[in-house]
Amino acid sequence: MKVYFLSEKPSALTLNGVYLGMIDGFERSVELDPDDGVYVEITPADCLPLRFTIDQDFLFSPPPQINLYYTDSAVAVYAFGFVREDQTLKVLQETRLGNAHFTIYRQGGLYLRFDYGKTCVHPLDDGFEECEIKEIDDGYLLVGKTNFLLLDRNGNVFVRSEGEVLEAGETLKAEIPFHDALGHTVISEWRGGRLLSSSIRTKRAPTEATYALALFESLLVGGDPAPYLHEKIRDKADSLREFLGNYLSVVLCDETNRIGLVYERKKGVYDVRYFYVSVEEGKISNISPEE
Repeated sequence: MKVYFLSEKPSALTLNGVYLGMIDGFERSVELDPDDGVYVEITPADCLPLRFTIDQDFLFSPPPQINLYYTDSAVAVYAFGFVREDQTLKVLQETRLGNAHFTIYRQGGLYLRFDYGKTCVHPLDDGFEECEIKEIDDGYLLVGKTNFLLLDRNGNVFVRSEGEVLEAGETLKAEIPFHDALGHTVISEWRGGRLLSSSIRTKRAPTEATYALALFESLLVGGDPAPYLHEKIRDKADSLREFLGNYLSVVLCDETNRIGLVYERKKGVYDVRYFYVSVEEGKISNISPEE
């Protein structure tokens, strides 16, 4: 079978002790037989290696730091969640707000320790290594480079998200990116840990090359698909979500009229299903699943 290897971080890839090269967001592929029990080692710089064996059991139940994506002709192995090799405890920041004490430290991963009557420890993304911690009406807000975290006054997580904080007072308002072809973002507001409102924005107009991608990504983020549809199927816009099901992301294919949608089979295992689109007068006039 054909296997693609990808990694969250630039990593050295070896199979059965043989170095195959570096992998990252660009895949490296190889033909292998799972019945042979192929031993894999993926090693980023300054991180502990990730080791596993590709066999029949692996193909149905990968380890926690691996996601499998089954396509029409191959399986993609994506490695993530690496732990730093240096396990030494290093305190990076300490902040006191009233009686609440915050400690950001690294010990393999990055963590927040919250002390105020009780102690809570929360794992953090690397973007919080240098962050601002402040008190707002709802509790305590950590603002990192590209993400934010809202805690209640007992140290429980209210909101954890990527995005830019726009307002932090009586309500928390932030703009969260979807990283899609049209630059969709959502402006969300929270109060008391509850989501009050969300509105979707589009930063770029679709081009001929991204039209089908724009349609499926707009459906994914809850946008209106009608502007992308030909009048002959525009009345079916509301039923498209039910027709396509609960897909998680969109994959481009070599054929411009073919799109892959990613569906979760089980935790860590995903299927890519393919659809063909027809275009008339610059609008999508038909969507059909690949047989």
